[in-house]
Amino acid sequence: MRTMYRSILGACLCLVTAAASADAERYARKIALPDGQTAVVAEGDLEARSIGTYSVRLYRDDDLANYESGMIRARDGAIEDVRVADLDGKGNDQLVVIVRSVGTGGYLSAQAFAFDDGRIEARSKVTDLPKDADPIAAMTKTTKSDKTLGKGQYHGPTEGVRH
Repeated sequence: MRTMYRSILGACLCLVTAAASADAERYARKIALPDGQTAVVAEGDLEARSIGTYSVRLYRDDDLANYESGMIRARDGAIEDVRVADLDGKGNDQLVVIVRSVGTGGYLSAQAFAFDDGRIEARSKVTDLPKDADPIAAMTKTTKSDKTLGKGQYHGPTEGVRH
């Protein structure tokens, strides 16, 4: 009986350790924006690294005490990087979330977000970029003619890719 309890305890300990280590790999970063606001980008809690969701949350300042707005988006892969870039060449920085697929191709996708009057707006998106593509270059080309998500025409997934 004592051996059975030890086995159960050991199994529980392994599960807790595995859950904690999986959560440690989850992408969660705080990004200072040029206007003094702070964005937090994080993969969904308790989700697989390879597929799920991510959130983009906007706060008034660095201490994350004054929440402004947020958005949850689907992801097919793991977040690889988050960058701030002027995609339209007009001096308006946007947050770009870059996701790499976990499959054999390692394809990239990227979604841009703009911040206006304390709100987050999803902007242009590129998908299925080759694994060595520059997502910012691809987005720079598409953003110049795209509108806010849901209102514009979107370009082919590899347009603007540097070869």
